[in-house]
Amino acid sequence: MGILITDTTLRDAHQSLIATRMRTRDMLPIADQLDKVGFFSLEVWGGATFDSCIRYLNEDPWERLRSLKEKVKNTRLQMLLRGQNLVGYRHYADDVLREFVHLSVKNGVDVFRIFDALNDLRNMQLAIEVVKEHKAHAQGTISYTTSPVHSNEGFADMAKALEDLGCDSVCIKDMAGLISPAAAVDLVTTIKKKAKIPISLHSHCSSGMAPSSYYAAAEAGVDMLDTAFSAFGWGTSQPPTESVAAFFKDTPYDTGFDLELLYEIGEYFADISNKYRMLFTAETTRPSVNVLLHQIPGGMLSNLVSQLREQNAMDKYSKVLEEIPRVRADLGYPPLVTPTSQVVGIQAVLNVLAGERYKQVTQEVKNYLMGQYGRPPGEINEDIRKQVIGDEKPIDVRPADLLKPELEKLRAEAQKLGILKKEEDLITYALYPQVAEKFLKGEITEEKLPSAADLAPVTAGGGGDLPVEFSVDVDGEVFNVKVASVMGKMAVSQKTAQPVELPPGAVTSPMQGMILSVKVNVGDKVAAGDVVMTIEAMKMQNDVKTPHGGVVKEIMTYQGEVVNNGDLLMVVEPDA
Repeated sequence: MGILITDTTLRDAHQSLIATRMRTRDMLPIADQLDKVGFFSLEVWGGATFDSCIRYLNEDPWERLRSLKEKVKNTRLQMLLRGQNLVGYRHYADDVLREFVHLSVKNGVDVFRIFDALNDLRNMQLAIEVVKEHKAHAQGTISYTTSPVHSNEGFADMAKALEDLGCDSVCIKDMAGLISPAAAVDLVTTIKKKAKIPISLHSHCSSGMAPSSYYAAAEAGVDMLDTAFSAFGWGTSQPPTESVAAFFKDTPYDTGFDLELLYEIGEYFADISNKYRMLFTAETTRPSVNVLLHQIPGGMLSNLVSQLREQNAMDKYSKVLEEIPRVRADLGYPPLVTPTSQVVGIQAVLNVLAGERYKQVTQEVKNYLMGQYGRPPGEINEDIRKQVIGDEKPIDVRPADLLKPELEKLRAEAQKLGILKKEEDLITYALYPQVAEKFLKGEITEEKLPSAADLAPVTAGGGGDLPVEFSVDVDGEVFNVKVASVMGKMAVSQKTAQPVELPPGAVTSPMQGMILSVKVNVGDKVAAGDVVMTIEAMKMQNDVKTPHGGVVKEIMTYQGEVVNNGDLLMVVEPDA
């Protein structure tokens, strides 16, 4: 029997290369052809697709799933499930997880690839159980990484534990393209000695090693591989489906695929890729050994480099390179996959831009240090933990055990907002309350695909006080972080691009983002360092602290407003 193939073109491939921007209308015309190939499964859902659909594309992700299921009659549809995080960036209560899995199966998911960013089995167990209750395929997943606290023996023990939990197969998820041919052979062989269920290898071409590692893994006995059609393959995506089928032809690992059919499908995707050509970048389409040094998936570092060059700020590049592995070590060497890639990567960027380590800390880093993401693989740097959370005691239970059932409370909220038209809408709201409210009210418009003019570099224009903009790519999603210069009492208005004088007691936004909450009212007395607002930026929550004590005199923003770096948020009248 030859190697089984999961094709990722409709999910991970375009998430890795073009920030998850492929539209459903570009998937459906080729779905019936994909169904004829003979894939083990088509990965079409999960990961960032849910978020991207409602945030940028004005598409209902559930409708995408149903539409594909109508076209694909013979091939399993697969999704990536982030364990207790589902398709979001935090842990959800058990009742939300149960209903999400139920509706996913109902709408067409056959295979659930279930992982946890920390490889904490406690965060995967319920998802596995519920998937099995619904008679779907549970693929337990190992988030592969290298560090002083990770080993192939440890990964093999995890594979055996996943088998014992009832998983139908196990996936080695090499999200950053780190696995070498030798390491792939050793890992597959070691797992085979301990677990009997089929093994899938998922890798990316980020370092250039994936095709060789695939062949080596096949010789070692791997059962399944992930590929993507060539127009959406290579780079930070998977090895190309056509090439993998070709190099296994007439070997014991022959996929049995019709190469002519693969060529026809490949030509369709090549044509479609022209529509998205301005979203492809050199950083995501070419391999880089940087990923072996820093383990950042999705081209985060290379995107940062290009922006630093444009802003004449390359002096910060080496500091970012040094800071990313330092933050990862501080946090106990988590594998860098959603959401820990955001937790580590964004904190490293903030450390560098602030000029002081952990001066500004995201809410997610605080939650991580409190144990709310799960059990870190290694020891936390206690000095950093104390600096960030003080004497608070981290939890040592499964994080979701502390979450009360959420669905009925959320249902009442959503009904009050008038946004529930079908049962799936409640889960959409549960996952992304702020964005879902706008989407379900019809207030989201489809994001326009950029032209060459839209992507032209923006230069600082000679103004030393103008904002410097950094672009950070997190798992294929590009976020802009603007840092404005403050000269005495002068700052740059992001709304007018003109210098403005800040009033006494000004509290300004430290970054671009959306106001999640305003924690004070006019007339409240605050002390220096108090948290007065929370901003969501780059999918992370960031506290805004007042630099001085006094009385809140005026509030210039509101929950849900999108603000830029340097915008005046409130005035705190200083103590006399």
